[in-house]
Amino acid sequence: MTPTAPLTVSARPYEYTFDPATTALVLIDMQRDFLEPGGFGESLGNDVSQLRSAIEPLAAVLAAARAVGLTVIHTREGHLPDLSDLPPAKLNRGGATLKIGDVGPKGRILIRGEYGQDIIDELAPAEGEPVIDKPGKGAFYATEFGDVLKVRGITSLVVTGVTTEVCVHTTVREANDRGYECLVLSDCVGSYFPEFQRVALEMIAAQGGIFGWVASSEQFLDALAVLGASAVASSAVAAS
Repeated sequence: MTPTAPLTVSARPYEYTFDPATTALVLIDMQRDFLEPGGFGESLGNDVSQLRSAIEPLAAVLAAARAVGLTVIHTREGHLPDLSDLPPAKLNRGGATLKIGDVGPKGRILIRGEYGQDIIDELAPAEGEPVIDKPGKGAFYATEFGDVLKVRGITSLVVTGVTTEVCVHTTVREANDRGYECLVLSDCVGSYFPEFQRVALEMIAAQGGIFGWVASSEQFLDALAVLGASAVASSAVAAS
């Protein structure tokens, strides 16, 4: 990425400033098992349409991030086929009809390599974009996520994905403890429960941004547009 001046996003609780060269867009667990009918999320009795509203704005953010050369990282929750990385407490929790590892309409539920565990077509990773497979809720636990960020010199995260109160929140909290500055895009995250969505976002920005910042995709795209305009202007100068 060409060196650029820091960009500023209108956000809560106050403006979020970031350097595009050291910032990554993180897409958390946008998987078929969570977002599509017949997946694990629906088997738990959830309405997957509550999550799908995040797809369109996130697709726009993803396209813009790629256009300006922002680092893009995807995560997928899932387990080894032999379930050796799946604690019994996680396997047996809840009264789901289908459990992790059982065969569902999209293959074995939340098992790495299965169709349902993969990312939805609308947000499929591009060549070269890291995909982090994680056994837990947070992206840092038992994964190479932290190493990927360090190698790329990343210090700021723009966090998107599902679900807001579980994997998104856990990742933001983990990142906060490690010194990363996190911006969560409110319409690019989703929960099966509207009240959880509202409260989870409030918790992030509370107390002066105790875990990070919250902004809409439109506000973030406005900031990236400045970078895009700068790139166009630089190209014009170079060509003259």
